[in-house]
Amino acid sequence: MQKLPLIIGSALFLMLAACSETPTSTAKKEPEKIEPVTGETALYRMYGMARTWSSDAQVLQLMSLRIGEFTQEVPGKAAAWQATFVSASKNRSKSYSYSIVESQGNLHKGSFAGPEESWSGPRGVATPFLMAAVKKDSDEAHQTAMTEPKSKAADYDKKNPGKPISILLEKTHKFPDPAWRIIWGESVGTSSFSVFVDASTGLYLETMR
Repeated sequence: MQKLPLIIGSALFLMLAACSETPTSTAKKEPEKIEPVTGETALYRMYGMARTWSSDAQVLQLMSLRIGEFTQEVPGKAAAWQATFVSASKNRSKSYSYSIVESQGNLHKGSFAGPEESWSGPRGVATPFLMAAVKKDSDEAHQTAMTEPKSKAADYDKKNPGKPISILLEKTHKFPDPAWRIIWGESVGTSSFSVFVDASTGLYLETMR
């Protein structure tokens, strides 16, 4: 009979211990939200890799890429970007890509190093520039293009609804600072309308037709 209190006490202890355990959460984890990014965001991610390649790496060009997984336009942003950096000390250029997802065309999620080539200085219209010169982002440039009356971009966009927009960043002899070029079309060669916005000041520069 003396064992009965011990048995009852042990049962009560186990019941209390079970009640004190933290219940397992049954809430489903929200899927990761994947969204297109601005040009400056992607450029800084690639610049970090370029600096490990060469400490004097400078930007030669940045351009947006269209991928099949994301067809909806997000003003001033893109799902993937490609940049070319150059090194005067190495006399080499190296390309990089940044994508928010894995995609065709050798696009990998995050920053990815591409091929390296010889480079002996500017051979076309673009000249290298320092990262510090990029003070205004691509979404700001797009907004400037759309709101600046002299650009006529709002009128053109209204007359051409759904036309794809590409974005290019480079420095040419036309302007003292690197400039964002907001391009209505798949590329510069196929576009009949684009707007230049200063990447350092954010000011409207010129409309190309």
